[in-house]
Amino acid sequence: VQLQASGGGLVQAGDSLRLSCAASGSTFSRYSMGWFRQAPGMEREFVAVISGSGGTTYYTDSVKGRFTISRDNYKKTVYLQMSSLKPEDTGVYYCAADRVLATSMDYAYWGLGTQVTVSS
Repeated sequence: VQLQASGGGLVQAGDSLRLSCAASGSTFSRYSMGWFRQAPGMEREFVAVISGSGGTTYYTDSVKGRFTISRDNYKKTVYLQMSSLKPEDTGVYYCAADRVLATSMDYAYWGLGTQVTVSS
């Protein structure tokens, strides 16, 4: 599975942004897809995950109510809709895929990140 994240950019606090992660391969729907982020000088952290069917999602507490993860299995793409962005949301955002739904870092496949910068 190859993953390509896109959609990052520089926005102001309170703005919205939608990240996309396009996957290759024919078994996309069998993979849970996660979003992670890494702020400067910090460790990579879990943001959100969605099951293969899209029926189950989990979020880290700091983004609940502001971020929404979704997927389109036909397009082999997972999205992260981010609203009411805060400066602390700044970081490189990575998408990841694994057969197991998890909020840990134990994902088999990772894409290159996309930078999100939120100015105050």
